[in-house]
Amino acid sequence: MRLSTKGEYASRAMLELSRRYDGGPVHSRQISEAQEIPPRFLEQILLLLKRAGYLKSRKGQKGGYVLAKPPDKINVAEVIRVMDGPLAPIDCVSVMAHEPCPMEGTCGLRWLWKDVRDAVAEILERTTFADLVRKSAPAVPGAGKRGGRP
Repeated sequence: MRLSTKGEYASRAMLELSRRYDGGPVHSRQISEAQEIPPRFLEQILLLLKRAGYLKSRKGQKGGYVLAKPPDKINVAEVIRVMDGPLAPIDCVSVMAHEPCPMEGTCGLRWLWKDVRDAVAEILERTTFADLVRKSAPAVPGAGKRGGRP
């Protein structure tokens, strides 16, 4: 599994909204600034998350985005799958988008990649955004600047 920039930004946006869950709607500009996500890209991501049922939005001066359900009811795997698709590192071990391989029955690597898929899925499925809020400090704009993705 390779987490795309879209998947990373979606996770960060969901984390920010989870931190502010009890405070009412959050404007996309606030999310963008707190998480250092380009505003136009963030708007696209928020729209996808809304269409997938994870967000609700309200228009107007006091509008913004809110989580559609509590942060302890949304796991990280759900959001990653919406943004990036299956968690499997290769198609022949994917549960959601399985692609047959002619070596499927004899390939020794398939079992390794299946174990990797299962381990990643287990961690991401058991980790909710409420867990991440408890384990992280609030975002400080500018503190996480980096020259590029690893």
